[in-house]
Amino acid sequence: MRLDKWLWAARFFKTRTLATDAINGGKVQVNRARVKAAREIKPGEQLTISNSEVRWEVTVQALSDKRGPAPEARLLYEESPESIKAREVQRDKRKLQADPAADLSGRPSKRDRRQQSRLLNFSE
Repeated sequence: MRLDKWLWAARFFKTRTLATDAINGGKVQVNRARVKAAREIKPGEQLTISNSEVRWEVTVQALSDKRGPAPEARLLYEESPESIKAREVQRDKRKLQADPAADLSGRPSKRDRRQQSRLLNFSE
């Protein structure tokens, strides 16, 4: 089975195109080596998948060419305990970070615009 199709069926990526782009970009490795999207994958192989901020280290348990519900997709792989712990730490860090747009309350008022104008003219 093709690697890009398996990643799509295991719900790591929403589309096969996104899976292919990630593989070609070096975000997916099989047994710690870069591969191509058409590489045949077998049960027992180790995958490292980086998707934006999240990183998974999984072992392929089963193959499926059909995308099913998430509980069935989780049966296709087994995630390493180190990977689970690292993702939890990452999730906790994201929760503690302040939202950069939290203090913005929409469109500035006339008073706010005047204050901004004064600050900009003062700095020149």
